[in-house]
Amino acid sequence: MSQSVAIHVENISKSYGTFRAVSELTFKVFKGEVFAMLGPNGAGKSTTIRMILDILKPDSGKIEVLGGALTQATKERIGYLPEERGLYRGVSVIEMMVYLGTLKGLSPADARRRSMDYLTRLDLAEYAKKKVSELSKGMQQKVQFAVTVLHDPELIIIDEPFSGLDPVNTLVIKDLLLDFRRRGGAVVMSTHLMHQVEEMADRLLMISRGQQKLYGTVAAVRAQYALPAVIVEGQGEWKQLEGVERVEHSENGRMGDVLFLKPGVQPDHVLGEIARRDDMHIRRFELAVPSLNDIFIQVVAGERYEQSVVGR
Repeated sequence: MSQSVAIHVENISKSYGTFRAVSELTFKVFKGEVFAMLGPNGAGKSTTIRMILDILKPDSGKIEVLGGALTQATKERIGYLPEERGLYRGVSVIEMMVYLGTLKGLSPADARRRSMDYLTRLDLAEYAKKKVSELSKGMQQKVQFAVTVLHDPELIIIDEPFSGLDPVNTLVIKDLLLDFRRRGGAVVMSTHLMHQVEEMADRLLMISRGQQKLYGTVAAVRAQYALPAVIVEGQGEWKQLEGVERVEHSENGRMGDVLFLKPGVQPDHVLGEIARRDDMHIRRFELAVPSLNDIFIQVVAGERYEQSVVGR
């Protein structure tokens, strides 16, 4: 059964004068997934998001959102949390949420009920009648998220969703996002926190200078950059293994040794050889697959992942 498409971007480009901000970008976002949009500052992420939301018009190409061109009715089915946050600071939290909820088509009664439900889930119920200006930055961020999803959208687009949050509140927002995905919603998340992408995202798009660099599932992207090596933690003279070309000790905080394999040798062969030896014992054996942070650096800055595995 094929997935339903939430966003279909086809060959879009956008220039500001002679500067090409986005160049022939094509990708899809499916319902029921977390889709991460990655790239360095100035890569074209914000411009792409603004074109999806019809804030900017592409110079060329086509964008479909929730089945067609973006209309006012379609916008009511979207939740958007921009990086530049904006709340009415001089009014109470609950009245502001109710007002913003009615702008998205909710009745005042429904907006109030949903607002209190979210404030309770976010451990903010006791602050409902406080002015927004009296809340901490992290609390305001949670309120902003609640406003984004208050009208139960089908698609949410969030720029740096964990900005200003401590680890406990980061986990709360993460759980809400994953619950939204489980219920069939589509999440587009622009972030610089690569570990959050590894934990949450199903697929990703990495752009640099307006051009697509990587696109696909998180697992496939990481596998694409895997070294012909394995990482082992344990005791043994690894150099004695028939399939091992050389051994380097990891010096970047990851315990263990990196065993670089000879051409044509598979990790299973090395694991089997270790199992047959009485003088070798392992506590951990894994493929030398890079983190997204390593890949980001390699793609954007041109550094080699091998250096990040064994230390510089």
